[in-house]
Amino acid sequence: MTIITVNAPKGRLGQEQRRKLAETLTDAVLVPEVGQVAPAARVGFQVHFTEREADMMAIGGRLLADTGPDADVMVIDVTVMDGDWREDVRAEVIERVLAAMADACGLPEPSPAWWVTFRVIDEGGWGSRGGVLSVLSLLDSGVFTEEKAKAVRAALGA
Repeated sequence: MTIITVNAPKGRLGQEQRRKLAETLTDAVLVPEVGQVAPAARVGFQVHFTEREADMMAIGGRLLADTGPDADVMVIDVTVMDGDWREDVRAEVIERVLAAMADACGLPEPSPAWWVTFRVIDEGGWGSRGGVLSVLSLLDSGVFTEEKAKAVRAALGA
């Protein structure tokens, strides 16, 4: 299970941009997480778009409503199940997320006011299907590469 939440000023992202980001943000996390493009794993990914009025976001101590149109502020929160999230894997996800955002927004590079947070939910901290969900139960589903499944087991001491 992975949840990606994009917090942006109201009207910043149009429907076509959101449509594109639904796919590209999913892939930005899915590939590093399971080790391959795995269509069957896509159902475990949700992308949420949250819009905020310009007077409900601030940067540098000033409301966006008071800063003018040049303040391109967004926060993208990536929340994942515990697994193989070494520093290099997290860095890859963050870079892929920022690249997907820039591409969808038609920019050559991400805005310096776009921030990505990366949170790992401890094993036993996810609930679905009426109970607790473990990444360990997903490792034999066929979506993880053998190498990635071994890395996850090692990271969790399983």
